[in-house]
Amino acid sequence: MTAQSSPARTPARAPGPATRVAVVDADGMGAFLPGALAREGVRSVLVRSDAPNPHLATDLSGRSARPPEVTHRGDLAATADALRRYGVDRVVAGAESGVLLADALSAELGTPGHGMSRPAARRDKYEMACAVRESGQSTAACLATDSADEVIAWTRVHGRWPVVLKPLASAGTDNVLFCRSEAELRAGVAAITAGRDRYGGRNLAVLVQEHLAGEEYFVNTVSSGGVHHVVEVWRYHKRPVGDRPMYDHEEPVPPDDPVVGVLTAYTLRVLDALEIRNGAAHTEVITTGRGPVLVECAARHGGSHTPSVVSRFLGTDQLACLARAVAHPEEAARGRLPRYRPRAHLRYVTLRSPRAGGPLSAGRFAPVRALGTFVDMALTMPEGTVLPRTTDLASSPGHVYLGSADPVRVAADHRRLRALERDGLYDGPRR
Repeated sequence: MTAQSSPARTPARAPGPATRVAVVDADGMGAFLPGALAREGVRSVLVRSDAPNPHLATDLSGRSARPPEVTHRGDLAATADALRRYGVDRVVAGAESGVLLADALSAELGTPGHGMSRPAARRDKYEMACAVRESGQSTAACLATDSADEVIAWTRVHGRWPVVLKPLASAGTDNVLFCRSEAELRAGVAAITAGRDRYGGRNLAVLVQEHLAGEEYFVNTVSSGGVHHVVEVWRYHKRPVGDRPMYDHEEPVPPDDPVVGVLTAYTLRVLDALEIRNGAAHTEVITTGRGPVLVECAARHGGSHTPSVVSRFLGTDQLACLARAVAHPEEAARGRLPRYRPRAHLRYVTLRSPRAGGPLSAGRFAPVRALGTFVDMALTMPEGTVLPRTTDLASSPGHVYLGSADPVRVAADHRRLRALERDGLYDGPRR
């Protein structure tokens, strides 16, 4: 089954073509969004939220003219007034930290955005699960609380181990714990509630959730006027580090694979339940014995894939589709946005340092670049950073793309990469 577009059940405001878009926290992959918009003839304004993700970098140095920037200082009306003066007619989130502010600014400006009857459900994982469940879709059993005793009582009723603990509103694998005993639950609740999320906010509660057994995927979409377009579907492959799940690699799923149709139908219903109507979304789903079940849905584009690499291998990418939908909403409404067509085998491999290493240096990766299927690499830590042992995405040095017409060669180079890591790729300086 091919990727598809679908109208939302709830009618949404049909947007007109945008001419200037405010991008809230254009960090990480969001730094590519102003360029994608410019290629469609749309100008940008950058908005800096009051709680950006410090682990993501913004690099627009390659642009001939940096877009103007507005800093949000907690006064929604003042920030909206500044955007009016620039003639902003759309607001989108450039990263997870910008999701709620983008929604609030869009509502304040009256520009096409998402439904606002329950905006917190697009960030708070418990509210998200409730909204999706109330729409009739399958979700993981869960509870939000700040009490370890309540977590343990819930787990006893649930009756199955392991269970998952995580913050209510963070990102990546930040403090996502697999717990297999009541002692681990108590320790996990204490650790999460004593800390802060990736945006500096206090973790006032935890989400305890059933462990979902099955294959995990993500579905990247673009919506315009309530019409949803599936850009791409990828499968995650994870390998635990201690009690934490950790990404190993991910690969695109061919659009004619039968699982794509199942995932697509479920994902579009999730988007409707969360009132995602105008913008990008990144939805993670596990296929279980009872069908697809939501992990979480982010009301923004996917967070790590390099658009030029994805377009080279799939024929399109999510940021290009989002920019096209913003500039030409009539194409989105008619289901005419580009569809992905894998042209070769592509594998995104998360770099994993098996132990603390030396200072990060691009020079030490020469053996990785020499791999026959090497396509590209992105380092997510500054040069000179003393590498920690990788336990989550924040402590990963970056990622590598491997690609070839021959999947056997890709798999072999993946194994060689892991061998390089085990044999000292990150240990000490390289000259």
